Amino acid sequence: MAGFQVSVPHSMGRDAARDRVSQFIDNIQRDYPSDISNVRSQWSADRLEFGFAARGMNVEGTLVVEDETIHVFGPLPLAAMFFRGKIEQTIRQELEKLLQ
Repeated sequence: MAGFQVSVPHSMGRDAARDRVSQFIDNIQRDYPSDISNVRSQWSADRLEFGFAARGMNVEGTLVVEDETIHVFGPLPLAAMFFRGKIEQTIRQELEKLLQ
């Protein structure tokens, strides 16, 4: 199964970046309850395993916070492969806003 992969640089340090990502997940659940459901997230050190349902598709992935970069990757359902570029672009844009 093909997937998505995004890396976004930051200059705020690992702990601050991790805190921002945690807040972002809480905000998504609050701001998009009709679009996103079954949100799950589990941190293990600086690695977040996440999943959610969006428009009938289950999405899962991993987010890794490093000192100067955040990496997000995971498999995509076949139906979502047509939108892979848009998905990666959206993830990148949202992380860039979050990490400013």
